[in-house]
Amino acid sequence: MYEELLQKQKRIAVVGLGYVGLPIALEFARHFRVIGFDINADRIAMMKQGEDPSRELESAMFCDKDILFTSDPDDLKQANFFVVAVPTPVDDYKVPNLKPLQRASEMIGKALKPGDYVVYESTVYPGCTEDDCLPFLEEQSELTLGRDFKIGYSPERISPGDKKRTLTTIKKVVSGSDAEALEQIAAVYGSIIKAGVYKAPSIKVAEAAKVIENTQRDLNISLMNELAIIFDKMGIDTQEVIKAAGTKWNFLKFTPGLVGGHCIGIDPYYLLYKARQLGYDPQVINSGRRINDGMPAYIATKLLQMLLKKDKNPRQTKVLVMGLTFKENIADIRNSKVAELVRELMKYSINVHLVDPHASPNEVAHEYNLTLMDGPSNKYDAVIAAVCHDEYKALDISYFKELMNGQPILLDLKGMYAVREDDGVEYWRL
Repeated sequence: MYEELLQKQKRIAVVGLGYVGLPIALEFARHFRVIGFDINADRIAMMKQGEDPSRELESAMFCDKDILFTSDPDDLKQANFFVVAVPTPVDDYKVPNLKPLQRASEMIGKALKPGDYVVYESTVYPGCTEDDCLPFLEEQSELTLGRDFKIGYSPERISPGDKKRTLTTIKKVVSGSDAEALEQIAAVYGSIIKAGVYKAPSIKVAEAAKVIENTQRDLNISLMNELAIIFDKMGIDTQEVIKAAGTKWNFLKFTPGLVGGHCIGIDPYYLLYKARQLGYDPQVINSGRRINDGMPAYIATKLLQMLLKKDKNPRQTKVLVMGLTFKENIADIRNSKVAELVRELMKYSINVHLVDPHASPNEVAHEYNLTLMDGPSNKYDAVIAAVCHDEYKALDISYFKELMNGQPILLDLKGMYAVREDDGVEYWRL
């Protein structure tokens, strides 16, 4: 397979061109003939013009690439090596929603031919590729794994907004349904990943490795969030505690905060779901999720207490929230915990203004039914600096005082600002 792809006798198809799929498709297109498929025709139209709908990649990345962008499933029949990079969300009850994976598998199954390969990159629980995706491939193609085609799993390791740790500089885990599949898949990915590939002994091991990467980060942050709650009750600055503890060589410097996005905020639920299917209810993972999911309500309650302490009626207050994206300097608003914070504030009838220099107003309106303002006004009772965008890090306390009324309150969720007691601002940070 690898040699035929390299000689451009066969094609790679990347199904799903979001934050994960588009970068991998463009990198493959440096060396191979590629079909970039997405069900969203509007996104495809933008990519044909050299524009990344996610606003992560520069237009130069699209130049001189052997790639066909399409939303027509029939075009997939021209491919022989399929890479699946569709979303794996959860529903309102935190249960994995496999419909995007299933639809992609059905679509590829209709295009599958003897000798083809299918590699999944979407984050799932161990066993999902073979137990939940493979049946759709076999049913639609009327082919049999091993005899007619091969599958693999290579978990994505895209870090949105990170300009140093890019796709090709991060070691890639690969796996295959048999020894031959593993070698061929490793060769294909190895041709673009400068950091090299790691050959996992099985698909399930590769799936498990991915899901625990994010679960581990989730748990570490949940510990710091719980400590922040405890230290706040003690009147201790959590950031100062972390600085002091960080002088020990083996202390891990995680910090408290809102845990949004897809990787940390969603992926642990896939492992929780699978464990419960097997009759085990995870205690530690579930506790970490509960703490992190509860942080928006905790912060909203903290602000309410600060407003009441200043004899301010929440119904008559106006609060500015700065930043909505799930991390700094990106446009990604998926699973934004800031949006949940805004809703929690609105429960107290607080008038909330929301700004973000990177987020799309249309996407915010569509995803959260919230209005993103062009810029802040003034006479706010409080300001919440929620995301550490570069534009916000450059601000000083005088800027915030000018935005607020005579009793200013600043909630600095990322610890961006140094505030003195004589600055005349009621200051709080996680």
